[in-house]
Amino acid sequence: MNRYAEPMARLIEELKKLPGVGTKSAQRFAFHILRSSDEDAAALADAVRALKASLRLCSICNNVTDIDPCAYCTSPVRNNRQVCVVEEPTSIATIERTRGYSGVYHVLHGTLSPLHGVGPDQLRSLTLLARVERNEVDEVILATSPTLEGEATASWLATALRQHNVKITRIATGVPAGSDIEYADEVTMSRALENRRDV
Repeated sequence: MNRYAEPMARLIEELKKLPGVGTKSAQRFAFHILRSSDEDAAALADAVRALKASLRLCSICNNVTDIDPCAYCTSPVRNNRQVCVVEEPTSIATIERTRGYSGVYHVLHGTLSPLHGVGPDQLRSLTLLARVERNEVDEVILATSPTLEGEATASWLATALRQHNVKITRIATGVPAGSDIEYADEVTMSRALENRRDV
């Protein structure tokens, strides 16, 4: 069994905590950092410290930001009355790449997952519900993933929002562009048929 010096073993253990990083990847990263110049290693450490010190959640939408409220919530060109609800901050970049959405966002930081102890109280939905109650929102777009947890979350939110005067929509799902229908599973094909549109 390989035994590393305590600082190396500690770094490997910390790197293994990152999502998708196993023992081999953690070892490779740790040895890369060891071989890096002192300046590069210090720059990495400083970037991690700065990330933790200067980033926070937007008080309106819960997006990760260095200013509060975030750039989306304060943008004069975005429609603040249209809110797209996503599971994680990373989903915002995916939607922004389409260049077809000009509203604002709300980040839940997760989905309902009773098996993992995540219920409605653990999701960051209170500020969204408060905005809807204050009649500051015309439409809420539920853009959670089409997984069991994502669907449950969208269903729960839709139920919570229905008691208010707000339009509730769900992103369409179905056969992705560029794929072959022959390889679509039953759920994907069923969604594609349900979400068909006039041409």
